[in-house]
Amino acid sequence: MLNDNFYKNLGKNIRKYRNELDLTQQDLADRIGISLNFMGKIEVAFSKPSLDTLIKIANSLNISVSDLCKFD
Repeated sequence: MLNDNFYKNLGKNIRKYRNELDLTQQDLADRIGISLNFMGKIEVAFSKPSLDTLIKIANSLNISVSDLCKFD
């Protein structure tokens, strides 16, 4: 399903950009005010972030939401 692929790719991009900044899931979760558990679930597409959370993630990773949603 298209939606499932979107969230899987989104999670991969979050992990990629987070690793480029040498941040742990806990670091990123702390920066945006969510639990480590929720952050992990977002990265594996088990949970879907709200637009507000997506914006906070992008801002914390110093990228745009648009870049976060660009998939190869």
